[in-house]
Amino acid sequence: MRLTELHRTTGFRLATLFLVLFGVIAILLFGYLYREITGFEQERIDDWLVREHVELIREDPNELVARFQHQGLFDPRHQRPFALFDSSGKHLAGGYPGEQPSIPAFDKPFSMRLANLPGHPPGRCIAARLSDGRVALLCQNTRELDHFDEELLHALLSTAMLTLAIGLIGASLIGISAMRRLDAVTASIEEIVAGNLSRRLPVHSKRDDVDRLVGVVNGMLDEIERLMHEVKGVCDAIAHDLRTPLTRMLGALERAQRRAKTEAEYRAAIDDTIVETTGLLRTFNALLRISEIESGVRREGFTNVDLAAVADDVFELYEPTAEDKQIAFDVQRTSAGPLEIQGDPSLLFEALANLVENAIKFAPHGGKVRLTVFRDRTGAGVSVSDDGPGIAPAEQQAVLRRFYRGEASRHTPGSGLGLSLALAVAGMHGMSIRFNDATPGCEVMLYKPNE
Repeated sequence: MRLTELHRTTGFRLATLFLVLFGVIAILLFGYLYREITGFEQERIDDWLVREHVELIREDPNELVARFQHQGLFDPRHQRPFALFDSSGKHLAGGYPGEQPSIPAFDKPFSMRLANLPGHPPGRCIAARLSDGRVALLCQNTRELDHFDEELLHALLSTAMLTLAIGLIGASLIGISAMRRLDAVTASIEEIVAGNLSRRLPVHSKRDDVDRLVGVVNGMLDEIERLMHEVKGVCDAIAHDLRTPLTRMLGALERAQRRAKTEAEYRAAIDDTIVETTGLLRTFNALLRISEIESGVRREGFTNVDLAAVADDVFELYEPTAEDKQIAFDVQRTSAGPLEIQGDPSLLFEALANLVENAIKFAPHGGKVRLTVFRDRTGAGVSVSDDGPGIAPAEQQAVLRRFYRGEASRHTPGSGLGLSLALAVAGMHGMSIRFNDATPGCEVMLYKPNE
């Protein structure tokens, strides 16, 4: 981003907006202060003029000439020029020289230019018409007051200009900082778009709203990277795991084409092909099932589900299978009453059934499997434990990936999708899958924390 585009940045615009708002408030405040200060000085002068006017009216008319002459002697700088004029406007006494000026109003203060004084200074005056027709004029030279007003206005304007300059500089610095952050974010995004999924948006130490947004985006990028790696892993796993059954199918069909001569031999080749095809369809159906669950379309149909009732249904389904393998299979509850959560009963049944099926599959002949429904102070859930070979701690997260087969399960039938499906169901219900060492064996827990 170029400096010519500085005005387009949000930071610069916000800073400028606040500067304008501050400027309007400052202008109103300065205007109020200027008006109050100048008004106070004028009111003070007017009060003095009114008091002098009242005393003048009460004084003996015969003594006015002497008083005005005396006032003139003690006011050589004409700060308070007084004047007494006869009925024709001729100057009689006082420090204000010349003939009577034009008087806009009598007996109340007014402003006028003291034209007969050097420099024609401004003044605030009051005039009184005496009973004998003479006119008394009392004035206050306001040159210093006007100079103070000018200096005050100059100071206010200078302060306003300095504030404006500092504000614009600050807004520019804020805009430049925002531009640099946006440039860094844009460069990171362009690098991510180019294919570097490991790159993340830069986070500063300010921990402001932009950093919060960047943190959310980085979390989204982490999830996207995980999903991309998972998709790549799934594609590789599909290519690897499906190549073997497809190769067997192709080999069996080619052998049947070359060697089979009787109907029974052809039937045997077709049966083998059907078995392999059924396994492939089961794998693809499991993948589609996981995709459906992860899409969340079933979330709209959530109802109150009793985990204890789901566990009882799973126990009832797999009890005969455990008996056939001579495995001691039982169900326990650590708390009485239902354990209700919001969810899909069929999906929860499917997830728990996969865990139980794995436990029975890996439990040794004559071993034991236990299904436990529990609740503690942090949440509730269902655990499945067995005394089989267990899962190594290094593989506990890996077994949740699609098509992953641990060392203990590499030679057992299965597609490696059971735990992936259970994980998808758990994520849809806000649950998690945890592993505990049963010594020997393994305990897999489907856990729902308290909200």
